[in-house]
Amino acid sequence: MNRAAPEPKANMGKPAPRVEGRAKVTGEALYGSDFAVRNPAFAFLITSAIAKGRIAQMDLSDAKAVPGVLEIFTHENTNGLQEVPWSKGGLGATSSWQNLGPEIGCDGQIIGMVVADTYEAAREAAYLVKVGYEAEKPSATFDSPGAKVEDENETEQRSKELPQAGNADAAIASADVIFDAEYGTPTQHHNPIELFTTTCEWKDGELTVYEPSQFVYGVKNTVAKKLDISPDKVHAISPFVGGAFGSKGQFSPRTGFVAYAAKKLNRPVKLIATRDQGFTIQTYRAETRHHIRMGAQRDGKIVGFTHEGWEITSRPDPYSVAGVEDSARLYNYGTVKTRVTLVHADRNTPGFMRSPPVVPYIYALESAMDELATKLNMDPIELRRVNDSMMDATGKQWSSRSLMKCYDQAAEAFGWSQRNPKPASMRDGDWLVGFGCASAMYPTHVGAAAARVRLLATGEARVQIAAHEIGTGIQTVVAQMAAERLGLPLSKVTVETGDSAFPPSPVAGGSNQTASCCNVVMKACDAIREKLTHAAITSNESPLAGKSASQIRFTEGRAVSQDGNEEQLADLFKRLGVGALEEYAEFLPPGATPDAMKQLYGGKPYLGGGSKGEKLMYALGAEFVEVRVNALTREIRVPRIVGAFAAGHIMNTRTARSQYMGAMIWGISSALHEATEIDERNARYVNDNLADYLVPVNADVQQLEVILVPEEDNFVNPAGIKGIGELANVGTAAAVANAVCHATGVRVRQLPIRLEKLLV
Repeated sequence: MNRAAPEPKANMGKPAPRVEGRAKVTGEALYGSDFAVRNPAFAFLITSAIAKGRIAQMDLSDAKAVPGVLEIFTHENTNGLQEVPWSKGGLGATSSWQNLGPEIGCDGQIIGMVVADTYEAAREAAYLVKVGYEAEKPSATFDSPGAKVEDENETEQRSKELPQAGNADAAIASADVIFDAEYGTPTQHHNPIELFTTTCEWKDGELTVYEPSQFVYGVKNTVAKKLDISPDKVHAISPFVGGAFGSKGQFSPRTGFVAYAAKKLNRPVKLIATRDQGFTIQTYRAETRHHIRMGAQRDGKIVGFTHEGWEITSRPDPYSVAGVEDSARLYNYGTVKTRVTLVHADRNTPGFMRSPPVVPYIYALESAMDELATKLNMDPIELRRVNDSMMDATGKQWSSRSLMKCYDQAAEAFGWSQRNPKPASMRDGDWLVGFGCASAMYPTHVGAAAARVRLLATGEARVQIAAHEIGTGIQTVVAQMAAERLGLPLSKVTVETGDSAFPPSPVAGGSNQTASCCNVVMKACDAIREKLTHAAITSNESPLAGKSASQIRFTEGRAVSQDGNEEQLADLFKRLGVGALEEYAEFLPPGATPDAMKQLYGGKPYLGGGSKGEKLMYALGAEFVEVRVNALTREIRVPRIVGAFAAGHIMNTRTARSQYMGAMIWGISSALHEATEIDERNARYVNDNLADYLVPVNADVQQLEVILVPEEDNFVNPAGIKGIGELANVGTAAAVANAVCHATGVRVRQLPIRLEKLLV
């Protein structure tokens, strides 16, 4: 055991190395654009230079004259493509802007595609296409002229579905201490290292799509709808994904264009979008504003809480993250009032980005909690302790809640007791020192899933499930579950994922994949165990004859009873007269409709849990940050960050720590670095590259500690697993903001926090 592979505590699995690790580091792992197809043509996208208007004409003459150009696809020659309705999740598109024009709804919208014998020819020709526009003045963001606030009736209807309890306005008005503030978060883009790519190949009337995807069954079914063919004619393959963070979860119009071109040209077509194109042809984190009011008693007990949010979305699509669903439940505020309003601008449609609802909304809440603590002259941890409760304001119970355990362990490891509560009171030479903390939360989702497990008499097992290896280690934890249930060494288990030929799993998002996949694999393995156990205890020839099933366990390829008698798997298979046992299993979480599995096969996943079930099901954590702000230059540094997290059964402490670590680093990025800058005159993204879109580097992350807090919660699902991938990304930005305020006395409420905001 070492720091990267923590010693398992109670209810935690071993830190087994990643089973797919060797393939990744040796280049053996195949990503979306790595698959070889015979005699491919290459595509390059043509994107709009305006954000609002219409294509008046397109001059293709110079482009078609480039040697090697095969075809240029525009709105004039792609009439065979069908409309796929926009959908926030599951079967549907990332945006209503699915055609190649002539209407333009955002800057960088796909308006054409050049296909040529070489990538270089396609790229050259794409830049030679001359487009004439009938341009209109676009609306870029909040307060831009022409931006449309959604209809009041739509806002009111959404509010009815969000948490409300008691008369919060009255409770706040009569409180001893009243806090009222506004916060904001910027547009942010995913920027996964692997670019957005699609390769399409037709053979005998059937289509194979190679594409990095978080949901291959979504690709399979939605591209079939786009092309008006049967889903049985589509095969989607995505064994490894080089980062996604939500950006590769839904159907992109580009997939339909590439598939259409490949069919028209009777030739495989490869497309690799450029980095800057990725900013506009896919989704992003929506820009948000928040208004929070709280009323509290002198002892810190909150009696009223209101959280109103505003979110930017595209002109046609009502995408909303509505994170008040979570912020309104983190503490018991007594009374609650929430509201979310959409503002439609001339932008591409936002979408899921790691921890989509909670990152902006919990940033606002946890910043407000720190400010309220200051107003009460109270320690921020104690304010949270006073308002910690196993019930929220609506009367709903938590399935488990280890928030204060996380605070206690993280505070001790961090050295919170050394904090002088007075702002701008701690200093080390030219550096102002600040301590900050914040809560992290993420809903525990689990989805309908299916899997196939095959166990050979040789003691080798194979698991097939259309899950997605997006860097989280799903193959490893699934292999661990199978090895544990079947009593095999991990090396004897092979896991195959990322292929629509396998049984379906939900979209790899919402931190549900480990819980969903491990529960269904456990079910399939247990069905195999039952057959083997029955063969052992019902045969007079077996050393285990007459034992009860509950006395039998499987380990190292043997069935063993409590008294030490045992029998080899090979002998059990011989008695059964078979060389292999195979089980197909389906798992439906509570709340799933009877047709949920049929829907999943059709590309529409079901996810339950979070606040939607009988109880509140969440993973929780506490994050502590030390910042240093140069007294002269206002340069900001984060020398230390400590996070403690409780998330039920941890399958693998190595992969868990990795997930938490990456999320905490991204939280620092969200606090200090990341923002997609927008030219408000033209509604255009300015820093659409990795040179100007700022992210942390090694020098920005010095000392990081992850604490795994033991927790058991068998209510959430049979395996007791809570999601972890998005949890640690949630509280970091607020912890940094709180630490910066403690260091300088300056409260920055609009992210990111950069040195110019501290020059006051």
